[in-house]
Amino acid sequence: MHLRKRDGALDLLKWLALLSMLLDHLRYVGFSADWLYVPGRLAFPWFCLAMAANLSRAGARKTEWRYLGWLLVFSAVSEIPYRLYIPDPDTLNVMPTLALGLLVTRGWQDQSMMSRLLGAAALVLAAVFPERLMFGFFGVLLPLAMLLVFRRPWYFSLLPGLICLAANQWQVLYDSARFGNSVAILGIAACLFAPMLGMFLLRHARHLQPPPMRRWAYALYPAHFLLLLAIRQSIA
Repeated sequence: MHLRKRDGALDLLKWLALLSMLLDHLRYVGFSADWLYVPGRLAFPWFCLAMAANLSRAGARKTEWRYLGWLLVFSAVSEIPYRLYIPDPDTLNVMPTLALGLLVTRGWQDQSMMSRLLGAAALVLAAVFPERLMFGFFGVLLPLAMLLVFRRPWYFSLLPGLICLAANQWQVLYDSARFGNSVAILGIAACLFAPMLGMFLLRHARHLQPPPMRRWAYALYPAHFLLLLAIRQSIA
């Protein structure tokens, strides 16, 4: 039986996205590290790019419901650790945004009535309740934007870069950038170029073979909140 070789570049992208998320959330441990905001801007677009890479494969239709199921389960599992760790959160954790993004992307890919209806429903939910979703309406669109440019020349990745920037459209970010704040300026640049950097990695790092990231990695999302919470309480 022929076994398909695992995509090492995709595994590396997932590990780097996880590391970026961890660095971003270290800002809430209890010490001043605002500069971690910049690498933190890479995490969400790279997770969206990993989703697009998975959905672009032949046979993705066989696993899409399982993929959605894991996202929904860990959306629920992660909400309490997320709220325990993040001070005064005004959105849900990131998993619901990814789940809606998956439905929108499959609705675009798959011409079946069920996929189209679910994709349209996800789009309506994102449009009606953007303030409850981390990265809002544009965050839900980002996986689809990644998919649309996945096999195109590198400069097309500026489109998801703009959508990524719109998903991070906190007014304080732009106001700080206008006043010359280096963290805000670098954060905007990270949003714009994260898809391009991710695409470059996927196309030129296939020879690397990091540890495979399988389904157990979903548990790392709630687990990292609990770990960081324990660190914050130990140094308080």
